[in-house]
Amino acid sequence: MSNGLVIAAVDGSEHSLRALEWARTAALRHGAALMVAHVLPDASQLYAGRRSALRHPNEPEEYADPIGDHVRRVLEASPELPPDVRYEALEGSVPEALRVIADENRPLMLVMGSRGRGGFATLLLGSNSRAVSTTATCPVIVVPHADRDAVAAASEASAGRVVLGLHAAETPEDVLTFAFAEAAARGTTVQVVSAYGLPPSPTLLIDSPFAVIPPEALADDGDAIPAEREMLRSQTRRLAPLRARWPDVPVEQAAVPGDPAGRLVAASRSAALVVVGRHHPRRRSLLMGSVANAVLQHAHGPVAVVPDLTDDSGDAAETGGAGNAGG
Repeated sequence: MSNGLVIAAVDGSEHSLRALEWARTAALRHGAALMVAHVLPDASQLYAGRRSALRHPNEPEEYADPIGDHVRRVLEASPELPPDVRYEALEGSVPEALRVIADENRPLMLVMGSRGRGGFATLLLGSNSRAVSTTATCPVIVVPHADRDAVAAASEASAGRVVLGLHAAETPEDVLTFAFAEAAARGTTVQVVSAYGLPPSPTLLIDSPFAVIPPEALADDGDAIPAEREMLRSQTRRLAPLRARWPDVPVEQAAVPGDPAGRLVAASRSAALVVVGRHHPRRRSLLMGSVANAVLQHAHGPVAVVPDLTDDSGDAAETGGAGNAGG
């Protein structure tokens, strides 16, 4: 994942400027170009349509683009920029315009804020963020607004591990590849989290902290219950090719009881990035999987929603994240 393109979707709001900073550092980390894309306000789009229809010689050649001008000033004040920075002013609805530009450019990722300029103060996930995460043909990174972000400041964005929600039998390979490539670029650990269900028990503490172990620590006996032991072994088998491809990336494995989304949200408090698949593989639908949706709604740090990139149909079967309840 290098020498590609990172797209930052901005609208001039503080939320989108946080996403822009995240995208800037991601482009530098991956040696990629940075494209800053924003959809023109309705007034500018109406003016462009009017000018095109009238073609009056006295009309100015360009219309005002205050968002683009503001973003340029923000980037000019940055300590370092990727060698190639481009700006694109788009027309149409926000989700459709971003989907089209992602289709045309096949970026490494598209980065956007969790809430737009018009979002309510208490809204966790804006409608545009949800729509783009559901339909884009590339990985979408949703960066939370300041009230939700428990991770270090953008200058320390490389700190923390990459958390991967994994269903060993169903998560598409593209999701795993994205997580390991991100961890390699950051020089950090991949923490793999899978969840399993248990019969109700008065002694089971669902909210207790979960332990992580390296795969070489797995033993044939020990204190692990059978479901946990088998899930860890399934993880190890699934992760073997990734560990061979990225031998320098440390791996931690966790098989935990309970709700997969809740476990990933808890892990997001100290993670640089949480990576989940977009859809449940058994439900060929344009609806986002329940795990991905819940993590986007409640995570305390950036979330990567990764589609199955091997299927160009746009509605491929993708996993919803970790655990057997991943859809």
